[in-house]
Amino acid sequence: MKIAMLAPIAWRTPPRHYGPWELVTSMLTEALVARGIDVTLFATRDSITTAKLDAVVPAPYSEDPSVDAKVWEFRHLANLFGQAGRFDLIHNQADFPAHAFAGLVDTPIVTTIHGFSSDRILPMYVPFQDCVHYVAISAADRHPALCYAATIHHGIPFDTFRFNAEGSDDLLFFGRIHPDKGAREAIAATRASGRSLDLYGIVQDQGYYEREIAPEVDGALIRYHGAIGGEARLRALGSARALLHLINFDEPFGLSVIEAMASGTPVIATRRGSMPELIEHGVTGFLVDNPGEVHAAIERVSEIDRAVVRQVVADRFTIDHMADAYIGLYRQILGR
Repeated sequence: MKIAMLAPIAWRTPPRHYGPWELVTSMLTEALVARGIDVTLFATRDSITTAKLDAVVPAPYSEDPSVDAKVWEFRHLANLFGQAGRFDLIHNQADFPAHAFAGLVDTPIVTTIHGFSSDRILPMYVPFQDCVHYVAISAADRHPALCYAATIHHGIPFDTFRFNAEGSDDLLFFGRIHPDKGAREAIAATRASGRSLDLYGIVQDQGYYEREIAPEVDGALIRYHGAIGGEARLRALGSARALLHLINFDEPFGLSVIEAMASGTPVIATRRGSMPELIEHGVTGFLVDNPGEVHAAIERVSEIDRAVVRQVVADRFTIDHMADAYIGLYRQILGR
């Protein structure tokens, strides 16, 4: 089985810090290679992989302003689809632009839909659903206008995340600094609880950061650390009392939720999007609907068994689970 894996080019694959689509693409690619599958990764030139790397894009456009996103995205696509006949299947992780080529090649295409920015993008999905196999990353993110080949949750490298049985009294926010992700709500909940909060993540909305977040950061009770990776990231995910994930949008998945849980950290999340699929209320965390419920959940976190939180991830959200599901789908499509 020869697979062409099409990565996005906003960030390196795998990303240095932020880049969830690129991270999932990398994790799946490496798992497939480990199973003996012949994978060619189409990504930026600085990408790192054990697969064959076929790259024409000089650098990620979010890191190098000299790289024009539109120009290089289509150069990236042209590079893959110009040699589509070499592959048994193309796995598209890079959103809808690839669909423009779907009717021009005979190679089957799988598109993992990492989330809908809005219904305005449906014209690049609906007309192609008879020739592209769509995968939803959660049941909550299935759009009623589309047909899907499968729902496959993301998996993480479980053994990378160390179990922290104790945590601490401090709370954690881990994600983009953007109104959607609820950093302001996390700060308000933390202050109401009388505890401390550590915030990690890139600033994606500078105005929001300057208006709502920066004035609250005092370096004592509310601490902002920016984006982190490596050992510091692992420590941060495991050393909190709970992750506050008080989102203001219907999040299609939420890798940080699973990563925190893999470290033993319970999650307190708004009952929106995929959160009821990822979090078992009262077992791995709490689902909340209003600020009063957030406060009560923070106080009840000590009722959660952190070992159980980690075990749920081992049972449901590993790379092996994700890779096995995709391989099953590939074989189904190819009639093997």
